[in-house]
Amino acid sequence: MRVVDVGLQKDNCSSLPLQSLMHGNFSHGDPYKLPASNSAVNFLECAAPVKSALYMDTALCSKNSSSNLSSSLSQTHSYVVVGDIRASDVEDSCSIGMVVWVSNSHLKINNSSFSGIHNGLLYGTELLWLRVCYLDDVHRKERVPCALNIAVRCCGIPCVFVFLIYKWRRRNLWMYSDIEEFIQSHNNLMPIRYSYSNIKKMTKNFKEKLGEGGFGSVFKGKLQSGRLVAVKMMINSKANGQDFINEVATIGRIHHVNVVQLIGFCAKGSKRALVFDFMPNGSLDRYIFPQTEANISLNFEKMYEISLGVAHGIEYLHRGCDMQILHFDIKPHNILLDKNFTPKVSDFGLAKLYPTDHSIVSVTAARGTMGYMAPELLYKNIGGVSYKADVYSFGMLLMEMAGRRKNLNVFAEHSSQMYFPSWVYDQFSEGKDIEMGDATEEEQKLAKKMIIVALWCIQLKPSDRPSMSKVVEMLEGNVELLQMPPKPFLTPQEVPAEDH
Repeated sequence: MRVVDVGLQKDNCSSLPLQSLMHGNFSHGDPYKLPASNSAVNFLECAAPVKSALYMDTALCSKNSSSNLSSSLSQTHSYVVVGDIRASDVEDSCSIGMVVWVSNSHLKINNSSFSGIHNGLLYGTELLWLRVCYLDDVHRKERVPCALNIAVRCCGIPCVFVFLIYKWRRRNLWMYSDIEEFIQSHNNLMPIRYSYSNIKKMTKNFKEKLGEGGFGSVFKGKLQSGRLVAVKMMINSKANGQDFINEVATIGRIHHVNVVQLIGFCAKGSKRALVFDFMPNGSLDRYIFPQTEANISLNFEKMYEISLGVAHGIEYLHRGCDMQILHFDIKPHNILLDKNFTPKVSDFGLAKLYPTDHSIVSVTAARGTMGYMAPELLYKNIGGVSYKADVYSFGMLLMEMAGRRKNLNVFAEHSSQMYFPSWVYDQFSEGKDIEMGDATEEEQKLAKKMIIVALWCIQLKPSDRPSMSKVVEMLEGNVELLQMPPKPFLTPQEVPAEDH
């Protein structure tokens, strides 16, 4: 069977497809799939002309035709790239608008003309039919003899077990299929895909464990190039592998100095792994809440630099990509530090992608860690969920970095100091400074700036919180220019009733 886009016209070389056609266009129930004998034709829109052997201008139909997308009057330039395209192949001024698969047998590539590719598009995409066997239930009304009835009962229990095993395997196959479909549909922009044997080899059969959590375990590894990596083995993924997909879909597409880099991944049946750059200084919580005297203590200037880096990373997630990425789990444990103590936002298992024009987003359940979770995720009448949820989490993180303690401490010397944000707000409102040991005057100013910015970030109503761009601006500015926000807390009697 062949599929041809209705937007293509035989005698009009400048006509282009209206829709993308990829693996993701087919559901699990469809009795057909794309065979390997097809090639991807990637359509790119560029703000500036591109000179590259990979790129073919769609205006090169013939000597007498011109493209309605790449004419001299247009503000953009339209190109096609045939075959797999990696993120590094996409020019800075370009973005992929559409991907269409075309049969190799009718795809003729001529660098001087787009017509050969257009003819391939006119032929379309060949699909393979799959053999599907359907079983119908037959209901019989005749009376079953007693002996047969006993036999049916005796066989029934083993059959139930067989059926349950079948359902379990089928459920897992669907989960693996979800992950595989995602990988295939995003193959052009994916990081490196490793086999499970590669994962075992780079970790020396999972010899050195760095840590573990609800997601699974993290092991230290080394690539053939000698580059050190951290391998995250995901053993307790959600039923459909959504947490794995979340991580690959988010950090797999971005590169920023303050966001952990995904080098590659493994998806083979139940074996799922993510390969990241190794962070020799571990997570930030080790330095905010030192467990032993052996832990390195960072001065306030370094803490301030780390907080500013984290703010830049979250700002990039919210505004630096073609989609806004909401993290939903900003906390000290998810901030990793490289050898120079440069912070990296990590762990995107709860992250969600939304269009940049969505100011309010939909979430089906509360996401995050108690103590850092924005109140609107728990109480609907406070306000809609948006990127301001990450701002709140960052504010709680920033408060702990400035105070060098957890925000809630039931063992505090005085009951008024039990909840640090409330206590420090009262101190500043009364014109008092907080005791900071042997901190210099400059370090005290940095800590005060961090606390005031944090108090703005943890305002109860999302509309009262600044954006991350404004947070960066305040952190980089003069502390004397910062105003104290309203008190951002409710007394226990004022906490709204749960309505979710």
